[in-house]
Amino acid sequence: MNQIAQRAGVGPGTLYRNFPTREALVLAIYQHEVDRLIESVPELLATLPPLEALRRWTVDLVAAMRQKHGLGDALSPGAHQAITEQTYGPVIAAITQLLDAGKHDGTIRDDADPRDFLQLTGALWRAASGPEDRSPSMLALILDGLSAHRRG
Repeated sequence: MNQIAQRAGVGPGTLYRNFPTREALVLAIYQHEVDRLIESVPELLATLPPLEALRRWTVDLVAAMRQKHGLGDALSPGAHQAITEQTYGPVIAAITQLLDAGKHDGTIRDDADPRDFLQLTGALWRAASGPEDRSPSMLALILDGLSAHRRG
């Protein structure tokens, strides 16, 4: 925690007043990242077609989850459960916004479910990253399956 305070340019007392434990700091970082992802949805939908907005948002989600995966080791099982419960609803709401925009313009099939989409994307951030990263092709398959024009 002292090294974190030093890198942040604040005193240890300031850090401990705001984050009394290492776990509190990890939870705040995780929550900040989830908030950033959720807040990006309106801008993505304002500037991109819904299916592309969903692709870009999911790429950001996968990158964030890969970065934060190691943070999970710093959390107690209870804290891990609490942050999952706290962020699940807002993430589902963000995915719902993205899917609904595509349903509205006819590019995403009507039966696309945000809970299913989130579960499928869990495989993406768990896939090995690096030169053999399969997540882009896996995401393409998921998005292809969501496309309204693919159904016969």
